[in-house]
Amino acid sequence: DQATGPRLPLILVPTTAGTGSEVTPISIVTTGETTKSGIVAPILYADTAILDASFTQSLPAHITAATGIDAMVHAIEAYTSKLKKNFYTDILAKHALTLLNQNLPLVLKDGSNLEARQNMLVGSMLAGQAFANAPVGAVHALAYPLGGHFHISHGHSNALVLTEVLKFNIPAAKQRYAELMTWLEPQSKGCHDGLADLFIDHFNNHLTNSGLTLKLRQLDIPEHMLIVMAEDAMKQGRLLQNNPRELSVEDAYQIYQAIY
Repeated sequence: DQATGPRLPLILVPTTAGTGSEVTPISIVTTGETTKSGIVAPILYADTAILDASFTQSLPAHITAATGIDAMVHAIEAYTSKLKKNFYTDILAKHALTLLNQNLPLVLKDGSNLEARQNMLVGSMLAGQAFANAPVGAVHALAYPLGGHFHISHGHSNALVLTEVLKFNIPAAKQRYAELMTWLEPQSKGCHDGLADLFIDHFNNHLTNSGLTLKLRQLDIPEHMLIVMAEDAMKQGRLLQNNPRELSVEDAYQIYQAIY
């Protein structure tokens, strides 16, 4: 809330189905050679947002995948957000995840599928509204150093750490993961533990089918940088306070190690 004052009219037209930034009060700024920070203020809300799938039809598959997974992470982390989660953000997150879950495989199979592209845009927007009110957590916190140090795209960075962060959060979030699993697949049966594991497997399948590289060593990231990134991730207090389970620098290091 430190950005204030008058501004020109703001009309936003997203060209990826990922960030949802056309409906959030958040701007991410490179603040140093290897660091990024968020500016959050109501003045950053657009006056008008226009969702036109024709602007996303030419996206290559790897960008479609990375941005689509980013949107999914927004919905998942909003639904499990520790401090500001509420019934309204739950509704937004659930419907966002439904659209993204159904349509990401379709647009990866056929990028010219305009209906699926439009559904991805709407899902991304709903996820943006969800996390603008119930902020994201450790997936994003651990993704930022990957972008800051190695210029890996934000969506790809989220994809890299997603499965291991979901596993880490299980002790605190298994009921929420189970709820989302039964929402996405009503035929799913079992206890919270089993459904939560099924939920993680479900999204790990999305990652496997995305075509994205999912190991840090395959991206030429030196192993000695894992502890540096873990320490940098701990600086993302704005995000980590929302995570359902408290995360230490050692936890962050172990997550990076698991995906190395």
